[in-house]
Amino acid sequence: MPLLNENSGNQTQNTEGWFKVRRFVKERFGKRPDINAILFLIGMNELGIFKDEWEKEEKQNLMHIAMCRLFEKDGFYKFTGKDEDGWPHYELQKAMPAVHLKEQEGILKEKIVLYFEEMEYI
Repeated sequence: MPLLNENSGNQTQNTEGWFKVRRFVKERFGKRPDINAILFLIGMNELGIFKDEWEKEEKQNLMHIAMCRLFEKDGFYKFTGKDEDGWPHYELQKAMPAVHLKEQEGILKEKIVLYFEEMEYI
């Protein structure tokens, strides 16, 4: 595998974007976030409800909302509306491809960067 390949510039751009996201979140909340923390924040942002304490199931649901939102444009999920409590719901449209953990992390970081750019946070 060559050290510099046709995707190496894109990888650098993705890395820079990821650091911008982490810097933005750290400046805003005072803690350096990991992927799970950022997914949690995206879920809260999509829900539009912010509170200090969430139940474990709510946290899982917020992270699920984030994943659905991040992969909606790729056709994996379709937004179906909000329930009576304002929680967004998505329907699975096609199965996510099986990829190695490291590749999953890279794809997820890329989607997070795109979300933060789209929302004009970075």
